[in-house]
Amino acid sequence: MALTFDNLPVNTLVGADWNTFKELTKGQNIGDHYKNKYRLTKFVCRMLSMTKCLEENRYKKIADKPLEHDPLFILGHWRSGTTFVHNVFACDKHFGYTTTYQTVFPNLVLWGQPMFKKSMASLMPNKRPTDNMELAPDLPQEEEFALSNMMPYTFYNFWFFPERWMEYCDRFLTFEKITEEERAVFKETFLKMIKVSMANTGGTQFLSKNPPHTGRVKTLIEMFPNAKFIYLKRNPYTVFESTRSFFSNTIKSLMLQDISQDKIVENILETYSRLYDRYEADKVLIPENNLYEVKFEDFETNAFDLTKDMYQKLSLPGFAEAENDIKKYLDKKKGYKKNKYKYEDSTVHLVEKHWSKALKEWGYHL
Repeated sequence: MALTFDNLPVNTLVGADWNTFKELTKGQNIGDHYKNKYRLTKFVCRMLSMTKCLEENRYKKIADKPLEHDPLFILGHWRSGTTFVHNVFACDKHFGYTTTYQTVFPNLVLWGQPMFKKSMASLMPNKRPTDNMELAPDLPQEEEFALSNMMPYTFYNFWFFPERWMEYCDRFLTFEKITEEERAVFKETFLKMIKVSMANTGGTQFLSKNPPHTGRVKTLIEMFPNAKFIYLKRNPYTVFESTRSFFSNTIKSLMLQDISQDKIVENILETYSRLYDRYEADKVLIPENNLYEVKFEDFETNAFDLTKDMYQKLSLPGFAEAENDIKKYLDKKKGYKKNKYKYEDSTVHLVEKHWSKALKEWGYHL
């Protein structure tokens, strides 16, 4: 049987640096039937971490280079269409971004990439099983997995240790309970990751697509006072069905301890509410004309015109040069078939009970 992400004998922590791996896994409850995966992941991580000094020597050459522009952040809850918008903007070569390869091996980007990327490509499916979006090592990807392999202070720790899902939510998603020392490490590590991404993909402005950043607006503004933000809204009924499918399938290949399906649903519902509230409270900190909010359904219907409008309203450079590439990408996507969701009565009940604020504020209804 061919290896896929569903049956790999290791998880993505193979790409973590050794200190991050040790700190994250210290004192964790490893389930009995995950111990072989844990041991092999730990062994590979330890071996790969021995090359970190080579990466660090190369990073020193770019560490002091300032960013030319503050980043563009694409925000929104998981399954809100952020990947599609990310791919559209990535057609513009003035943007640099984190690649799928870098998310798994963030400490093997400036050194060793050709060798490890070839191995990664041979193991990857060419489509995401959750929504049929294309997958490849060099395609743009959300950066939280990269950060989770560079420091122990990220929300995506919950994929590995779901027993602490809501603790990680409060500490590392909304930053409600993060310490200042942890937040300082987050800032330093995130800036380093951006600089490596820019060196790897080129461009003059970092393009970020990372749902967890939706809860970190205050910190992002502190780091990048003139950052631009696009916020995606999407029908909460669809988001719930899609997130439940995505999280339930993805966690199986990553987790090192068990979690029930009922608990996954409970955590999804609560995480959405906390992320929504945090964003709504903090978006007032974004300078005027630096935020563009849009319903994904509107973007999907009229992607080119709304992309052009985003460039204009956010004063982003590069649209004229990227226009043809954006059109080509959107023409390719015209035949794309999305997963269709039929809302069960239980879905309607849960969403209306827990996410009524979003339904009312955004004007979604059955």
